[in-house]
Amino acid sequence: MRYSADHKAQTHERIVKEAAARFRKDGIGATGLQPLMKALGLTHGGFYAHFKSKDDLVETALRSASEEMGTLVAAKFAGDKPLEGFIDMYLSDAHRDHPERGCPLPTMAAEMGQRGQPSPLVDRAVQHRAGLMAQALGDGEDAEAQSLVMLSTLIGALVLSRSVEDQDFAARILATAREALKRQARPGADIP
Repeated sequence: MRYSADHKAQTHERIVKEAAARFRKDGIGATGLQPLMKALGLTHGGFYAHFKSKDDLVETALRSASEEMGTLVAAKFAGDKPLEGFIDMYLSDAHRDHPERGCPLPTMAAEMGQRGQPSPLVDRAVQHRAGLMAQALGDGEDAEAQSLVMLSTLIGALVLSRSVEDQDFAARILATAREALKRQARPGADIP
């Protein structure tokens, strides 16, 4: 059976997209190559026509997920009240309930750090988001520090809200963090 000239590129993209979603939802370690390829209707052996190793796929999928989220984040920061809009989006029920479509940092960064495999892509994603937040906070000397505290709170609150069993409690975690961060985002606010 002959495939079109761009079949390999399309298959490669399908693998990356599915892996990025599964890594964000289930984690890197819990995502096996065989079930991943089977879900796409592909063979496990066919994986190696596209990637050298699972680590190669992890890096590619993280890049893809980060770029996808980066586009969404940039759009939020182009709007009115950019920091508040970003906080509302990040700490939303939809983001909590659909990690496969959200920011890769809460799931993938923690796991990569635990595995002793930090990634320059994580560095860039954190620096990008913190930089946008610092710009939105203004030119104060504490803007960078405040943006890092805020980003850490965003990620931590999202992780906690996904981790608790009680859904009312999960909603309170998001709401409490969201309101505290929005107070900090107002001009002249101090880091608590």
